Amino acid sequence: MIGFAPTPEQSQLQATARGFAQSEIRPLVERTRHAKAGWDDVKPVFEAGAALGLTKIFVPEALGGLGGSCLDAALILEELGAADVGIASDYFSLTATMPLLLQRAGAQAELAAFSAAPAMVLAGAQSEPNVAGSELMLAGADPAFGPKLAAVREGEGWTLRGEKSAFITNAGVADNYLIIARTDAAQPLMGGLSLFWVPADTPGMSVGRKTPLIGWPLTSHAALHFDDVALPASALLGRAGGAAMLFAMVPEMPVCLAACFVGLARAAHGYALDYAKQRRSMGAPIARAQAVAMKLAEMHQEVTAARLMVWHAAALCETDPMQAAMVAAPAAKVRAVDAAIRCAQLCVETLGGYGVTTEYEAGRFLNDAWIGWSCDFTRDVLMLGIAAAVTGQE
Repeated sequence: MIGFAPTPEQSQLQATARGFAQSEIRPLVERTRHAKAGWDDVKPVFEAGAALGLTKIFVPEALGGLGGSCLDAALILEELGAADVGIASDYFSLTATMPLLLQRAGAQAELAAFSAAPAMVLAGAQSEPNVAGSELMLAGADPAFGPKLAAVREGEGWTLRGEKSAFITNAGVADNYLIIARTDAAQPLMGGLSLFWVPADTPGMSVGRKTPLIGWPLTSHAALHFDDVALPASALLGRAGGAAMLFAMVPEMPVCLAACFVGLARAAHGYALDYAKQRRSMGAPIARAQAVAMKLAEMHQEVTAARLMVWHAAALCETDPMQAAMVAAPAAKVRAVDAAIRCAQLCVETLGGYGVTTEYEAGRFLNDAWIGWSCDFTRDVLMLGIAAAVTGQE
């Protein structure tokens, strides 16, 4: 028998996350809807969430974390995503899942440093100006694909030279960066890429201007520049050439991102439902009109289906991580983003003329949802990867 009810402990995690989202994230979103805001506004909220353990979901209890499962994380991140998908995805989901890279790379010192810090923000850097992040999905034999940021062995350490694209999540606000660099230009992705731990104050690393997005106004994305950045030998996480395989060992990352978008889909549905119950036309709430009711019913199905795919993928992270990585996790991300876009679109339609005004939130939901189409690999590339896995193609 397959159960779909969270355990009492998971229900408590949900309640904690929901309370935090409603008391901290939502007021921040409301306060800054029509005003410029940035990290200084978000930082106190992030610190409050970190104090609750929401950035240390996967950190072992022995190190002060929650020692949670991927399903625990999905339940938490759906609640945060319902309040603001940008904050949930960038600051909480990314920071919470990157310690799994540290654990699976055997980076005990870095994991201990993260665990001891009250509210450390992490960032990862993959894509480059002339190298699509999606090239990391191309695990073929051609070394021409993939990141070109050079990591050169000099003496006992490494030197980084090059740059990362203008879409590096948390650039400019992170305390530490996990940087993918090329340690062997002659090797393909599976043998030529390595992962490095780079503190934000490392000399030679600089952050470009903030990249404006169509949504997610409270997040930070920018380019990173590396001008002879000298790193000690200990900055290498795991083995040289092992970065691509290391990321493949963390299917929790796309699953947790997907959970944030389930939250967004749920928020759009709830917003449209509340509006339809209150808005009256021809003497009755518009929710009674079949055209509107059909939209609300479709949104309910979208949210439920996406959530179940996320939960399934989260369960596989524990029982069959290879299947999770190759099929279930990317499929959950695709489905959750599709659901968020569709629910946001239907929310706009439900509100009619008000849906395209900035007075209401429907337009914000749609802009926020569309960002998911491209972030952490585009929908098309994920679908091609899924197709290759299910057909057995190389």
